[in-house]
Amino acid sequence: MRIVRAARVLTGRRGEVIADGEVLIDGGRIVSVGPRGSAGEAGEVGEVLELPEHTVLPGLIDAHVHLGFDAQVDPVTRRSPESERHLLLRMAENARKLVSAGVTTARDLGARDFLDLALRDAIEEGLAVGPHIVAATRPITITGGHCWYMGGEADDEAGVRRVARENLRAGADCLKVMASGGLMTPGAPPSWVPQYTTEQLRAVVEEAATRGKGVAAHAHAHAAIRSSLEAGVATIEHCTFFTPSGHRYDAKLAELIAAAGTYVCPTVHGAFERIRAAHGQEMLDAWLHGISSMREAGVRQIAGTDCGFAAGGVANPADLYVGGLEVFAMAGYGNAEIIELATVLAADACGVGDVTGSLDPGKRADLIAVAGNPLERLADLRDLALVLVSGRSVGQTGVDTVTSSVG
Repeated sequence: MRIVRAARVLTGRRGEVIADGEVLIDGGRIVSVGPRGSAGEAGEVGEVLELPEHTVLPGLIDAHVHLGFDAQVDPVTRRSPESERHLLLRMAENARKLVSAGVTTARDLGARDFLDLALRDAIEEGLAVGPHIVAATRPITITGGHCWYMGGEADDEAGVRRVARENLRAGADCLKVMASGGLMTPGAPPSWVPQYTTEQLRAVVEEAATRGKGVAAHAHAHAAIRSSLEAGVATIEHCTFFTPSGHRYDAKLAELIAAAGTYVCPTVHGAFERIRAAHGQEMLDAWLHGISSMREAGVRQIAGTDCGFAAGGVANPADLYVGGLEVFAMAGYGNAEIIELATVLAADACGVGDVTGSLDPGKRADLIAVAGNPLERLADLRDLALVLVSGRSVGQTGVDTVTSSVG
């Protein structure tokens, strides 16, 4: 067993700060969390890692990633020119970048050929470096719809049930459905057009429920957001209230989302400033207004970057996670709220809140340590001193550089 000690320990829940605290770890699990000395004498424990002037907190969670997004698809062969072998290597590199940013759990919401399952299992076996992956495999979409090239096309209730069952049989941890179109797939319906009815979306939810899984619904259009809510999805992705003329926030619909307790992942990311420079302020102001208005309405929002997609034609790489959290601050969130939505709430939304997302006895030892105090400066989350994934120490090179002391 070993102890990690720091100037402060954040459990992840808002307001829970342990000054001069420590976390006792046995293998891949947390044994105890409390003030210095609560875990017993160092000689009884073994290794002690002293981190003065640091903060220990739960590992961060990115609830919306695309580790293997195909940026190019041949319109004739309907395939990406990138081979499975090359794509899997790129996915592994993206996973390494995520964990180097302090992300210890990531929900991959769209991959082809079940490669996300192969990477998930390789990381768990210690063959690759990365966060725990919650894998959705192939997104369910209409023929020629948003992200059709990932292999999940289905056009009616029987079809969506078939694809859902195939994904679950392959080992999916959750399901992803494209309730609306999107702007990143040439020839597909645009973002403001629904792709499925409420009944068809409910069929996806029912299939997921048979295996105890949740559904993430990609929904930009007002009608798609409402149908996703009525169908009982676990999370609504993007939720931009998008129309042909841009973002049009719907206060009544937001109130319904809040009343239902459905999580929203607005996919805010670190490429925000680059998009502002490329496309101007007006569109981004409307987007930020929607996020801040949902906060005021009581909608439970979570952190997810949509990394992998070229957001607004601007690259959105896997290591800009903290930049996305800073966008929440721009939308009016306080730092303690942001840490909670990036840990506790995100874990619950992704269906893994019983094993990670907070520092509690019995949960996985997924935690990070940063120099400084992110409750005062979110940017301190970039100054990583320690990243543990199930107790395994990883970092930019796969090995942590912090030294330990005994006694």
